[in-house]
Amino acid sequence: MELTPEQLVAEFQDAVMELYFARKRMVALEAENAELRARLASLEQKAVVEQEGNG
Repeated sequence: MELTPEQLVAEFQDAVMELYFARKRMVALEAENAELRARLASLEQKAVVEQEGNG
């Protein structure tokens, strides 16, 4: 099946929009990941301090 030039342009525009939203979601996930890593590091540090206090 061959696409017309208009169909090719429409397909390209759809792909660009999908890429835009995928990148936007990726940025949001990277920020969430960084926040979760920071929380985990804080909890791990707190656990070490508590363990040293009990030891």
